[in-house]
This record gives sequence, C-alpha cells and structure tokens, in this order.
Amino acid sequence: MIEGVGIDVVDIERFTESLRRTPALAERLFTPKERELSISSQAARFAAKEALAKALNAGKSLLWLDAEVVNHESGKPEFIFRGGIADLVDGSVVHLSISHDAGIASAIVIVERV
Repeated sequence: MIEGVGIDVVDIERFTESLRRTPALAERLFTPKERELSISSQAARFAAKEALAKALNAGKSLLWLDAEVVNHESGKPEFIFRGGIADLVDGSVVHLSISHDAGIASAIVIVERV
C-alpha cells in the first residue's frame, strides 16, 4: 500500500547561490560523500531529501544527514537511512527517482508499506 508520495524541483543556479552565501549549509545538508559530487548532483539530492520529507509528511523534523542518496553501479539512486528517518521508514520500501537537466534538478519519492 502506498503511504506517501513526494516530489520536489530545485533551480540549480539558485541552489548554487544559496551554498555560496552560506558555506556551512553544505555540511548541514550533505554527507561527506555527497559533498564530493557536482553541484547539479547535490541539487538533485537536496530535491530527493525534500521529496522524502513530503512523502513521510515529516515537515521540518527530519535531519538531512540521516538520509543519504547513493547510486548503484547501474546508476539507480537509493537512500541509505540512519537515525530517526530509519525509524520512520522501518517496514517500508522507499522508491526514488532523481534527474537534473536544463538548470533544474528534480526528485520523486514513493513510500510503500509492505
């Protein structure tokens, strides 16, 4: 049964400016491995985390570092959960799709209880 769906889009240029204005923001949003990625990949991961919060109906209570986006060898993205988010999604399958093109990063998350 689908418990939640979330979608988010990020203007990559605006996101870049936010990171330039507030250098500590990257450390609050991304794990060390995520911070090594290109800005467009970071924007897509930010969109993924926002979409996750919407799918879980969690609002501002989620810690950004508790959800890390990684890619399989095939390129398929997947979340790794820690802390409070791991507790929220326990017993669920979380589907994730991300993309970035033409200055926009986007993500959709579906939370399915099994």
